[in-house]
Amino acid sequence: MGNIKEELTKIIKNKNTLTVLIVLIGVVGIYIVYNNQVKQAITTIKVPYAKKEISSRTQITSELIGYTEMPKKVASSLGILTNASQITNNYVKYGYTIPANSFFYNGMVVKFEEATSNEMTDIPDGYTVYSLDVDINSTYGNSIYTGNYVDLYVKAENENNKIIFGKLFESVKVLAVLDSQGNDVFESSSDARKPAKMWFAVKDEYNTLLRSTEAISGGVKVMPIPRNASYSATDRETTIGSQYIEQFIKGKIMNYDEASNSNNQG
Repeated sequence: MGNIKEELTKIIKNKNTLTVLIVLIGVVGIYIVYNNQVKQAITTIKVPYAKKEISSRTQITSELIGYTEMPKKVASSLGILTNASQITNNYVKYGYTIPANSFFYNGMVVKFEEATSNEMTDIPDGYTVYSLDVDINSTYGNSIYTGNYVDLYVKAENENNKIIFGKLFESVKVLAVLDSQGNDVFESSSDARKPAKMWFAVKDEYNTLLRSTEAISGGVKVMPIPRNASYSATDRETTIGSQYIEQFIKGKIMNYDEASNSNNQG
């Protein structure tokens, strides 16, 4: 025991020997760390992927899932779901489509309750959804997106056969743009979807005004007019764009509640 202590004392006092020893310990430490990192980088795991395209709100069955090998570290860094139990029998989140041969990512696979929710879930009290008929032309080549703010213009003809054209509403937020089958036009998909409906949420009295345009004899055409990016960058309150057009529409329609109040007063 005494000899061992003497040898250690000699090594410590010998600067050259001590330096070599420290260098060796450092090299060994670096090798161990590097070796562990390499092992982590090349260690592969079985990762689920979609055998074919899975559209929004579709249940993911085991038949739709394939498996491939991938480095564990890569899967973790990309947010890829690696456990099939997190995927099987769950659903694709509303607004998303999982392409064929794509992995399943965090946030794209949800429970049934989340999959069936949509833009109408968070509509505040006192507001109603209005669905406007649109097409590829009225959406400016499908360039009006969900979340954009638009102005709603109307075109009509008055009693003197004069054309009335102007802004009925300013700053109306687009809830969704759907095709004729009710699918979101802008969710990622291999299908070429054409816009057919544009959803808005407006105050109840504004909704009544919009629906009145549909009942006027001769027709009142409602058109979404897009603005620039900065217009949609900030949440805005929907307002009447023209009191003249508002009164024109109201003058064509007798509101039931107003008629009842008028009769009661009489």
